[in-house]
Amino acid sequence: MSRVCQITGKKPITGHHVSHSNIKTKRRFLPNLQVKKFYLPEEDRWVSLKVSAKAIRIINKVGFSKALKEAREKGFYAE
Repeated sequence: MSRVCQITGKKPITGHHVSHSNIKTKRRFLPNLQVKKFYLPEEDRWVSLKVSAKAIRIINKVGFSKALKEAREKGFYAE
């Protein structure tokens, strides 16, 4: 499974490990993803999503239905 948030679209980015002697080697920064179930009252069912910690905060703030609708418009969530 890919490491992409289904609400915000966050995905891994690349950067460098920098040692004490300033030697740089490639590394990946992974998003903080959690698999979480949300209840969708319009369809009377539970939906399991892979979401970042930031997406959980967005869902708590604006509501699951609105966050899911916006994610579908942006193309991050397709079922």
